[in-house]
Amino acid sequence: MKALLEESLYGQMDLIVVGEVEPLKRHIEACRLPVSVSENTISLPNGLQVPLQVVPALEDQDWQFGKVSSVTGLACYRYAEAAIEMAKSQSVTAVVAAPHTEAAVNAAGIQFRGYPGLVAELTGTPADKTFLMLMSPVYRVVNVTLHEPLKEALIRLDGPLILNALRATRDALIALGLPGGRIGVCGLNPHAGEGGLMGAEEGLFIRSAIGDAVEEGINAYGPYGADALFADREFDAYLAMYHDQGHIPIKVASPRQASAITIGTPVLFGSVAHGSALDIAGKGLATPAAMVQALKNIANGK
Repeated sequence: MKALLEESLYGQMDLIVVGEVEPLKRHIEACRLPVSVSENTISLPNGLQVPLQVVPALEDQDWQFGKVSSVTGLACYRYAEAAIEMAKSQSVTAVVAAPHTEAAVNAAGIQFRGYPGLVAELTGTPADKTFLMLMSPVYRVVNVTLHEPLKEALIRLDGPLILNALRATRDALIALGLPGGRIGVCGLNPHAGEGGLMGAEEGLFIRSAIGDAVEEGINAYGPYGADALFADREFDAYLAMYHDQGHIPIKVASPRQASAITIGTPVLFGSVAHGSALDIAGKGLATPAAMVQALKNIANGK
């Protein structure tokens, strides 16, 4: 609701909100926002009106601000599901989603580890060809593995998965107007394994995946130690092997300015790169900066 008050958005895109009247009204009242909601319209103080696509998920079920519950988890899932279906039918060009709480969605009995997996499932895209790209004014970072325990990520990492990630990154850079973009690849271990002294994965499959990508015409380089690679800032995109390796540098370099874009699927889907901030829900303290930036990134293609 705060992002809708950003007037600079309206010359760049047409917005449709997917959700329900009752939770929107409760947030507007609690946060004292100058916005009103009717059955199918959100009215702004400058006279603009934004269509509301109602998805009846919460209905009359009880929920509280900042509390994880199966009720709110299912609603989050249903809103995202409806928006993705709208994109599949081409009634909208793209989807930008608010942050989710994975614990709440899983409490509803839905196996869920983030939006990329949901987009893959609903579009029939293999999970091993769907990835997350974090974009900020400083970096574009793609994660080979994402929301999974580190020990599971290490088991799943292999050459074919890394090659798929490099292909998806190449395609995303083309879509962003950067054909031939240069991709820097992180090693898994400190110092990219230090020639095998600190780990063997670089020699076992990371280098060969990069070599296969280069043979396909992908401008991939590495593997490099992640600390040195992100310090250089000379690549158009960076490939991280696991969640924190990619998320930490982009959030340190661009706090509240990063967007999370699902790549490798036929639906253009983005979100913010931060969580739900349950401790301040309903208090009017959250900044809409990342949501505004995500909307602009999707609309502008960069």
